[in-house]
Amino acid sequence: MKILFSPFSPYVRKCLVTAHELGLDQRIQLLPSNANPVQRDQQIIRDNPLGKVPTFYTDDGQVLYDSRVICEYLNDLAGGTLFPASGAKRWETLTLQSLGDGILDGALIARYEDVARPEPLRWPEWRAAQLDKAETSLAHLNARPELLEGRVDIGAIAVGCALWYLDLRFADFGWRDRHPAVARWFAAFGERPSMQANWSL
Repeated sequence: MKILFSPFSPYVRKCLVTAHELGLDQRIQLLPSNANPVQRDQQIIRDNPLGKVPTFYTDDGQVLYDSRVICEYLNDLAGGTLFPASGAKRWETLTLQSLGDGILDGALIARYEDVARPEPLRWPEWRAAQLDKAETSLAHLNARPELLEGRVDIGAIAVGCALWYLDLRFADFGWRDRHPAVARWFAAFGERPSMQANWSL
């Protein structure tokens, strides 16, 4: 198996954390990529018309994208339990994954506003609104700590990778002081070997 890789892509990291939790990470080869929101990589587009990472290649030649599909494929391949099969627990877990991915979507847009948009065209209010998605989402989780406690599934992984990215790119966001229950959860979850792993080409 192979994955088009960027060391700072939170969605690539989400796939690799998932693979690690399932015992599959050593079976995945990391492939270099030049994904960019403006200068689109034609090598990626050849296999993934969205031109984004992660793009994943299965051993039988399938090309999978995005992270939600890749993670569910890995869980199915390993016979894992990161995705509940049915019932209310499945929908709760998938909704939590969507919340984590939504935090990441907003954070990435804010990041692109900082580094990809020419300075005279930047829109501070737009950037602030994107980061406010993280703020309102973390407030939601902080008020409902039972949504995170004790779980190791795709929902927890998505939220964990979102918090990792906020720390990486927005160190001044200071979310821990405002959301102490989430901070306590992440202090423990972030120590998992899958979250501590460092991947590089």
